[in-house]
Amino acid sequence: MTGTRSALAWLASVAPDPRACRRQWERDPKSVALLPAGKAWDVLFLPGALGYPTLDVLSRVLDRLGPVLAGSGDARLGFLVPPGTAARWVGTGVRGAGHGTWIVVPYPDRSAGTVRWLVPPDGSGTLTDPALLELAMHEAAALAARREDDG
Repeated sequence: MTGTRSALAWLASVAPDPRACRRQWERDPKSVALLPAGKAWDVLFLPGALGYPTLDVLSRVLDRLGPVLAGSGDARLGFLVPPGTAARWVGTGVRGAGHGTWIVVPYPDRSAGTVRWLVPPDGSGTLTDPALLELAMHEAAALAARREDDG
């Protein structure tokens, strides 16, 4: 199983009823699922002004990125990170979704309303390393500060 089918299985595996989740998505790929964070991944939500440059930095240094969601009209980016990360993360303006929270997730290769994949899951379970995410955030913020100083 590869590509979208394995990504669908990976995402649906955390649902209370994985088969029902998969059936719903197979019937209507434009639908979303409400999935629990904290099982296979947590999500760190960055404001778009920091999230997009951070994604750009990660894209330059990594061959394989973890899944990234865009939501709220691209005002926020959600980086899927290992479970437990949200509970330990300390950072101004970064919101975490971990154990006990739920997130809206579109079909693996589609957009649904205001939620879309910037980097869709590939089904392998690849997640963003929190330490690399933090370094990329610092690099993105430093680049933005340099641009402000130059402009």
